[in-house]
Amino acid sequence: MKALIFDCDGVLVDTERDGHRVAFNEAFARKGLEAHWSVEEYGELLAVAGGKERMRHYFDARGWPPQAGDRDSFIQELHKLKTELYMRIIEEGRLPLRPGVARLVDEAIAEGLMLAICSTSNERAVRTVARVMLGEKRVGHFDAILAGDVVSRKKPDPEIYLLARDTLRVDPGQCVVVEDSRNGLLAAKAAGMWCIITKSCYTGGEDFSEADAVYPDLGDPPKLRVTVRDLMRLGAGA
Repeated sequence: MKALIFDCDGVLVDTERDGHRVAFNEAFARKGLEAHWSVEEYGELLAVAGGKERMRHYFDARGWPPQAGDRDSFIQELHKLKTELYMRIIEEGRLPLRPGVARLVDEAIAEGLMLAICSTSNERAVRTVARVMLGEKRVGHFDAILAGDVVSRKKPDPEIYLLARDTLRVDPGQCVVVEDSRNGLLAAKAAGMWCIITKSCYTGGEDFSEADAVYPDLGDPPKLRVTVRDLMRLGAGA
């Protein structure tokens, strides 16, 4: 094992229910739209990867508002507003790190492993999560933060992880990915990487049969669930 790679949403922080969903609804309200995503409805919409794609799918199914005009521009503007509102939530510290994330990053740094974040979410939002929640000192040890439009295809396509392979210049079999969704799992495995799952609030019922290990979270003392040494043994085929 030479590299530890994290997804962002649902892995570093439990962003979907209390971050992204809330920001989407605030954006809809500010634009005078009748749309409002409940916890249950948003869970269903997560089957569509990417915020812009998710809104387009929703409006295609429910009908586009009269003010949409040029749909591409409408989606771009709405998503930009949503991202600003989402980052306000992050910067206010309303989304703490999930259990075990900081500990596992610190262990990886101590072992001299390469670190990366690979997400199909907005790049600015991902970098803000990393900077605010992990802290500047830890982020300084990351070799790559790859997000948003840096790739053209969303997970479950492996493009983001293939880019990580090329950026880190590492064999994919020497990488362990931490994901929380089936789309992320399929992307990592298609890239030839090891993948463990930490279930998030919306992904508990998904099929993770291809995963190399599945945990409710990474765990902090006294309830440690997985350590970097465990992952190194996993990557060695132990």
